[in-house]
Amino acid sequence: MKFNLRTLSALLLIGASLAAACGSSSPASPAAKMKGDAAAGKTKFDSTCVSCHGPDAKGIPGLGKDMTTSTFIKSTGDDALVAFITKGRPASDPANTTKVDMPPKGGNPSFSEKDLYDVVAFLRTLNK
Repeated sequence: MKFNLRTLSALLLIGASLAAACGSSSPASPAAKMKGDAAAGKTKFDSTCVSCHGPDAKGIPGLGKDMTTSTFIKSTGDDALVAFITKGRPASDPANTTKVDMPPKGGNPSFSEKDLYDVVAFLRTLNK
């Protein structure tokens, strides 16, 4: 079977259209739809976040904020919270009201993106 350039282009265009219509997604899409597991998130919170936010997530004065009443957590989407925790917030950031570093990944570099979604799922159970 012999194809000319026009036929080949048309076939490629049709194939791309079919892939898009069938729900083909970009590599970034799964993260945008990732859901965390609150029970796993509590375990991760207990192993890392408690040092500043306390075992009840009500914060430790001079270290971490109360996460149970946080309007920041309540008004920020899961993807944005994961991005925030991933990056952290230095003490020099004007939005940092404690003036204490919030280290990237809460100081636990081994946390994966899934781990962070789990922590966020746990925080959602506290902040209603």
